Amino acid sequence: MQLKRVVVTGMGALTPIGNDVSTYWTNLLAGVSGAAPITHFDASKFKTRFACEVKGFDVDNFIDKKESRKMDPFTHYGIVSADEAIKDAGLDSDTVDKDRIGVIFGSGIGGIKVFQEEITSYNQGDGTPRFNPFFIPKMIIDIVPGHISMRYGFRGPNFAVVSACATGNNALIDAFNYVRLGMANAIVCGGTESAITPAGVGGFNACRAMSERNDNPTTASRPFDKERDGFVLGEGAGCIILEEYEHAKARGAKIYCEMCGGGASADAYHLTAPHPEGLGVINVLKNVLQDAHMQPSEIDYINVHGTSTPVGDPAELKAIQHVFGESAYKLNISSTKSMTGHLLGAAGAIEGIAAVMSLVHQIVPPTINFNTPDEAIDQKLNLTVNKAQKRQINAVISNTFGFGGHNASVLFRKI
Repeated sequence: MQLKRVVVTGMGALTPIGNDVSTYWTNLLAGVSGAAPITHFDASKFKTRFACEVKGFDVDNFIDKKESRKMDPFTHYGIVSADEAIKDAGLDSDTVDKDRIGVIFGSGIGGIKVFQEEITSYNQGDGTPRFNPFFIPKMIIDIVPGHISMRYGFRGPNFAVVSACATGNNALIDAFNYVRLGMANAIVCGGTESAITPAGVGGFNACRAMSERNDNPTTASRPFDKERDGFVLGEGAGCIILEEYEHAKARGAKIYCEMCGGGASADAYHLTAPHPEGLGVINVLKNVLQDAHMQPSEIDYINVHGTSTPVGDPAELKAIQHVFGESAYKLNISSTKSMTGHLLGAAGAIEGIAAVMSLVHQIVPPTINFNTPDEAIDQKLNLTVNKAQKRQINAVISNTFGFGGHNASVLFRKI
């Protein structure tokens, strides 16, 4: 069968540096850091006492108070990002066939806040099982696409994706496949996360994965810099509407760009560490290029996973060099996690939005906080350090990798 073309017709974002797509993009180009001392709980006894929190967000402005109480914050974030994307795409119209619109949304962790609160309450009690009747629906990851579908009456494919920090891209890839196979006219897809909790911060501290640069949080996320000491935890959500090209044209939808490839692979190596030779990343990059029927020389920009960990950053760049060869030196490479922190299951969604916006505006957002070159990294690579760079951009790849060795990459092309 002939696969259908898939385009982006709407986007929504709730991030540590902007509560909508426009603000998020403006602050990305300006190199604004979202890192600051944690306000969600008293983190004074934790090794890491800062994070990239969503700021100035009042859920009551978006969701009825009675309903919002039945949800964990990760669900709030997912719904709000979807609201913006659906409105942007015009899918809230009664003229669309809602039987042919699906929702595929994921999270790396899900309702960790409500889980911690309910278990703590039980353990502090007398052993009598008193749990909130919405405990399970508030916690489970698949509740987000469920809520979005009920909010809009979308009756197409509906499920959640979970692959740790690769979740956002895996949701995009699944949505891409449903649309290009003709199984849906459009899919509301993305990722959401709200893990800045005592359990979330404490757990990642125990893994020794996060930066402990408490004296200067805004400079803590520093991908590729020699002094990097771990990632900065972020929160928020991103949503992208993927739609069949002819369907979008027929209804006069605004088209941002085309999604033309998705790749996935596994490291099959370690619970939390990347493969030292980058084998999984090499495979996922080959896979996404093959799926899009494109050559390395046709790619202009890669929004890398680039979490600011000592091992992960050079491994990803070496894999890019392996696959791209001399074309690697013609690329712009940047890590927007230097500004947003790491949104875990939502990372691929907001970074996918950054990739799309780079195509639309022909400019690459920077990697901020780069001061000291690392001898383990080839300095001839263009890491787009500290300032955005204008250039001609026809095709962009966005990478995401997750604990468990999950790798997922997506490819967008100017239309």
